[in-house]
Amino acid sequence: MIEASSAERIESDIRTLAGFGTRNTFSDTLSTSRGIGAARRWIKREFDAISEACNACLEVYFQRSLIQEGSSSRAVKDVWVVNVIAIQRGTRHPDNYVIMSGDIDSRNSSGTDGEGDAPGANDNASGMAGTLEAARLLSQYSFPNSIVYAGLSGEEQGLWGGAYMASIAQDEDWNVVGVLNNDMIGNIEGVDGVIDNSSFRVFSEPTPITETDQARGRRRFEGGEVDGVSRQLARYVDRMTDIYFTNLDAKLIYRLDRFGRGGHHRPFNDAGFPGIRIMETHENYVRQHQNIREENGVKYGDVIEGVNFDYAARLTAVNAVALAGLAWAPPSPDQVRIGGAVRPSTTLQWDAVEDPELAGYKIHWRETTAPQWTHSRFVDSSTTQFTLKGMVIDNFLFGVSAIGRDGNESVVVFPSGRLQR
Repeated sequence: MIEASSAERIESDIRTLAGFGTRNTFSDTLSTSRGIGAARRWIKREFDAISEACNACLEVYFQRSLIQEGSSSRAVKDVWVVNVIAIQRGTRHPDNYVIMSGDIDSRNSSGTDGEGDAPGANDNASGMAGTLEAARLLSQYSFPNSIVYAGLSGEEQGLWGGAYMASIAQDEDWNVVGVLNNDMIGNIEGVDGVIDNSSFRVFSEPTPITETDQARGRRRFEGGEVDGVSRQLARYVDRMTDIYFTNLDAKLIYRLDRFGRGGHHRPFNDAGFPGIRIMETHENYVRQHQNIREENGVKYGDVIEGVNFDYAARLTAVNAVALAGLAWAPPSPDQVRIGGAVRPSTTLQWDAVEDPELAGYKIHWRETTAPQWTHSRFVDSSTTQFTLKGMVIDNFLFGVSAIGRDGNESVVVFPSGRLQR
């Protein structure tokens, strides 16, 4: 999959998307060559072509919601926000969903300017092209869990498309394993002067905003301040990058998003789903949210010359590997509980995972200040309780994952309950 991720195809897709002139949410929807309408119809045709190549393995459709004028400060008129969705249905657990998203829309200096040029080559034609390429790569395989490839709209005006998709996932009771939101994956030359194609950032919130007061209160005594479901998903991407890539480092950023800013994973987080943002390490602010112009020798604007296609292909491959691992893995263990207070050992217990390809479970642990899981022990599929003798619970953090017979592993689950003595 890594080798198949094509910089040439990604370049072609980015050039096509940037070639629509503007993809602002308020831009033309009727033209065949300019505006967001032409862009989203082209994206759907691409998903349809990918599906045709894999014997109709994708369910492709538009997802529409009406934003009414005055409903927010950027809703300057009534507008239809249209997502493009492609679902690769899972063979054993079709209601388990791993999601990769990119944004369709673009903007210049004004978020409500639907007329002026806003090619959005990096922000976010790069993420949308990566999502299309991931669909090409993964549609050649079948998976127990479902994969969703999403082109989301209205990001620049208020994360409208993501909020609508998250509400649909809630209404239809999707079990969302994780959302990989790709927003700007093509720039390697930062405004800070650093040129770097060997790292990328993974943003994740520490704990879910939807957790109960009881869960927050328990954390004061049991720990887990940086062990929410989104943070575990970020660790998963980091681990997969370490395993399968050379000279590429995933930098875990302990923030929901960049300081004071947002992206399309946030609406999913708001709904309680695990979601992260994957993006370049070094942003270039003169190339984003800017009218195309030159001032004092500085060229402003998000144009095609600012995108490194090889780098975008590598980050696309990271997504493909993470999506494949999650889609092939058994479901995560449920109801993980832990006990060991005032004892010389730690005991973990969990509900059995129902999957015919389950090989067993991994018990993970790390020091309380370690960013990543550092140690693990495998137990077979008949085991749903295990005691780590000689390990004092006070000194470590613990979790449990499920392992398939093919070696693919679920996201680690941090204990959410306490075992009674």
